[in-house]
Amino acid sequence: MATFYNSLTSATDDPLLPFLWSVKNALEGSGGSSQNLLNLLGDCIISFKDSEQYRNDVRFLKIWILYMGVSSDFGSVFMEMLNCNVCTKNASLYVWSACFFELKGRLHDALTIYHLGISRNAEPIEWLKKAQALCHQRISETWKAAERQKIDYKGSTELGNIGINPWDSSILEDLMKKINPTIKKFYGYHLSTKSYTGKVALSTLKNASRNKVIEIGGRKYHIKGCAGQGGFAQVYKAFVNSDPNDVVALKIQKPAFPWEFYMYRQLDMRITGRERSSYGLAQRIHLYADCSILICDYLAHGTLQDVINTYAVQGKPMEEVLCIYYTIEMLHMVETLHGVGLIHGDFKPDNLLIRYARDDLTEEGFLDRSGPSCDQTGEEGLFWISFQMT
Repeated sequence: MATFYNSLTSATDDPLLPFLWSVKNALEGSGGSSQNLLNLLGDCIISFKDSEQYRNDVRFLKIWILYMGVSSDFGSVFMEMLNCNVCTKNASLYVWSACFFELKGRLHDALTIYHLGISRNAEPIEWLKKAQALCHQRISETWKAAERQKIDYKGSTELGNIGINPWDSSILEDLMKKINPTIKKFYGYHLSTKSYTGKVALSTLKNASRNKVIEIGGRKYHIKGCAGQGGFAQVYKAFVNSDPNDVVALKIQKPAFPWEFYMYRQLDMRITGRERSSYGLAQRIHLYADCSILICDYLAHGTLQDVINTYAVQGKPMEEVLCIYYTIEMLHMVETLHGVGLIHGDFKPDNLLIRYARDDLTEEGFLDRSGPSCDQTGEEGLFWISFQMT
């Protein structure tokens, strides 16, 4: 009698529990057909997807993952899971979902899911980053295996038109060796064969960066806070020599990543005039044995992703005219890049900063893209950063 009473009490306090028992029985083969399992999981999701009680409950996340596994339209299930904000700060959401998409052969989607989780700082972040790295490794091995099969089939050791695996570390190393003589000649390139040995360890900036001062290349940078964080780099807002009128962004990356600086200089050479102001501006880079510090112009208005999140928090859609405006901006920027032979490898709202004009933007200024200028950036619109391009 006591056991029965306890079961009733548990079901009242935890309405999800009876569904969990039913799903367990179905998985063990005592609950009927796979269609019954699909219906059971669907009913569970409909019942609790709007419940705050289970928003961050890993058990409910597992229900979603199971439902995604038996659904014919698993992509839509994943998007609905994101829209319902199920465990969005939990790395399990992204690791489990990415593994499922990878299993289905959706490799690009899998990598996108990892990027999404890292951009949201899902915890534990180190597990998420490790899972992403292993995914990259598996994709690289798949490419290599495919290349070997093609070579064996042709009976030749020539790669010919097989293609290039962009995740292969050896490919990246070869590219860096080829551009090394060129990049050394660029203005702002500073190379040291030693590790960074400043008085303030860069690793300490992650936890408490504000008001620390680091010295780089004879200049002192007064850190004012973390402006952004990605999978392999952190970006900090800083005053140069404590001058509040001279504000920069410091992108600290481990291991060292000179490729982005090289691409910025390619932008300088290939894109001229007003169009150049729509892309990131790198002042200099300091390369060390253990890291790189890229010094760029700083913009204070956040990213396009921040704008999207603001609307999402308010529970309303972005105005149609604003959507059209940002879409036109993005298409124009992509078209410009492709026109000069460059492809951006990480196109997403997180990498698009917002630019605001000081004065009102006139219709004429919008049409001919010559609106009022703002600090550092030129006209109002979007500003592209994080150039992982080829």
